[in-house]
Amino acid sequence: MKKIFYSLICLQAFVMSTPLFAIEDEAAPPREQGLFQTAIMIAIALMFFYFILWRPEQKRRKALDDQRSTLKKGDRVTAMGIVGTVLRIQEQTVILKMYDGSKIEVLKGAITDVTPGTEEDVKKAEREDSKLLP
Repeated sequence: MKKIFYSLICLQAFVMSTPLFAIEDEAAPPREQGLFQTAIMIAIALMFFYFILWRPEQKRRKALDDQRSTLKKGDRVTAMGIVGTVLRIQEQTVILKMYDGSKIEVLKGAITDVTPGTEEDVKKAEREDSKLLP
């Protein structure tokens, strides 16, 4: 059954392509494509790229920037796969406390996910931050 189906498809492809190889006495005049048609095709392509690629990326980037700007002590964040609790927020960086108690400093731009912390997390972060200060 598969062989019959495959041979029918090949036969149809051959029949459909035969006018491409046919020799005609009269050469058909070349089809002229106007400048207007080209401009329309370019406009359609630009609209496609805008609505499919650029606009969703702008929305995603804006949402991430909003999350980073509303960051506060006690929030749980993910930065480059590292999960931690915010202890201190500086101008360009954030100090995170890890599960084992270690502390690291990461760039705000590296933060990919923010989960708001509870009141308890905020209090713990304030106590830890006061220990960090000299």
